[in-house]
Parts: sequence; structure tokens; C-alpha cells
Amino acid sequence: MKLGQTTGPLVLRSETADALSCHRHSQSESSDMNSTIDTIVFDVGNVLLDWDPRHLYRQLIENEAEMEAFLSEICTPQWNVEQDRGRSWKTATEMLIAAYPDRAALITAFDERWEETVAGPIQGSVDILRSLSRAGIPLYAITNFSAEKFPLVETRFDFFELFLDIVVSGEEGTIKPLPRIFEIFCERNDRRPQQCLFIDDSALNVEGARTFGMATHHFTEPALLRADLRNRGFPLA
Repeated sequence: MKLGQTTGPLVLRSETADALSCHRHSQSESSDMNSTIDTIVFDVGNVLLDWDPRHLYRQLIENEAEMEAFLSEICTPQWNVEQDRGRSWKTATEMLIAAYPDRAALITAFDERWEETVAGPIQGSVDILRSLSRAGIPLYAITNFSAEKFPLVETRFDFFELFLDIVVSGEEGTIKPLPRIFEIFCERNDRRPQQCLFIDDSALNVEGARTFGMATHHFTEPALLRADLRNRGFPLA
């Protein structure tokens, strides 16, 4: 198994299943409680920001198939998620360069040109966020994000100012969908899971939040999110 693939999806799914199973009993108990959802918790990447390493690597690798192979075999999603969990980019790139010295420049680009992986805001979602903020809805975020890279987007996009708190996985040493990151959010902000609606583009993260006791929306596009929020009684046109 190649170095960039040492933490694959099956490992994360197994880790998640073990952790979430501890919460199923408490979820069943809390499901009987009548709670008003008054707090909205957003994911960031691919809900509010258009993030994709292809935005960068299409500039660096002309052949589409070669680019896809690089991102699936070398700078893999499983490699990247360890930076979200707290591993430094210096350590991450050095590990891959040791295994693939002929790809050193391309590997280093993921770190040094990381900002180019973010194309910009998903405007429809940001519009929803701003409308909810104007209506006085408490807004929070829980994001799987490198602690080193998050400040780059936080200063680049002013909508982050609308959140009362943002839980960044790389700062906490744990990631969605593991229960601990939801516990940190609730403990830090005096929130109960039953009063929160969690929005994420990852089905695995949505499952984790739902098992933890939150209401959820699996994000695919802003129009469907807006419709769901209206149906739940939030003040959106």
C-alpha cells in the first residue's frame, strides 16, 4: 500500500462506526424530547466554499486522466484528511516526497498554492447565511479543515464574521463524523444537539451528526437548502 493511502476510507468508516455506536443509546433517549430547533450549524467546504484540489491541479497537469491519477494515488483524500485532523503540512508533504521524489514539485504545490484550491464562495449558500444572520438566527460552523489553512479563508471571505463560533477540526485534533467534535461544539457553546440543525455535503458527516442527536440537512445545492429551511419555519424568502 502506498504511503498516501495508509488511512483509507474503510479505516475512517470503522473508526466512525465504533465511536458512533456509543451514542446510539443516548440518541434514542433524546429523540423523545420535544425540542425546538433554533440553531444552525454549517459545514464550510463545498457548502459555503467551492473547494476542490482540481481547481489547482488542472493548471499543473494538462492531461485530465493523469491529474485524476495523481489525486487518487498520491495526494489522496485520505492523505489530506490527516491535515484536517491536525497533521502539519510540512510533515505531510515530506512523507509523500520521500515516497514519490519525482513528484516533489506537484506535492509541494498542494501546500504552497493551497489557496488556489478554493475557487470562491458558493454564493447561494452565502446568501442564505446572510439572510439567517439578519433574522437573528444563532449561526455556527463545524468544519474539517487544516488549522494552518483555515486562517487563509477566514481572512479572505467576510461571511465568516457571521458565525458566533467555528469549530475547526485541525485545532481540536478530531474530525467529523466522530462524536467528539460535536461534543466540543456543544460544550463550548452551551448548545444541546436537539436544538441544532447541522448542514453538510458529506453523507458520512450527516450520519454522524444525526446519530449524535442533531437534525440534519444533506447539502447538494442552495435552492434545496433554502426550501428545507423554509419548511422548518426559518424566515427565508
